[in-house]
Amino acid sequence: MERFRRYFDKTLNIENVKNSNQLETFGIICRYLPDPPEDFDELEFTTDFNGKNVLIGVAVELGKIKRIMLSLIDPENPDIVRGLTESQVKDLLSQ
Repeated sequence: MERFRRYFDKTLNIENVKNSNQLETFGIICRYLPDPPEDFDELEFTTDFNGKNVLIGVAVELGKIKRIMLSLIDPENPDIVRGLTESQVKDLLSQ
């Protein structure tokens, strides 16, 4: 996850997040976008990984990115997520 460290404490560009067409070119779909985000909020995105849905959670505090989380979404109950293993994270990021 060192790869994401450069984004921490960067100001979130909400206009880029709202650009669903651009996100879709990367295979990412916005699942939850508070507009505008509260002082502390989370944004949710999904993408496909080996036929499974992955949740990308982005925690934002005062408009700055604080944390990025990657989880597998349970296909039977999309409210349940499980963290990816270290090898799954490496595979996902190599794609």
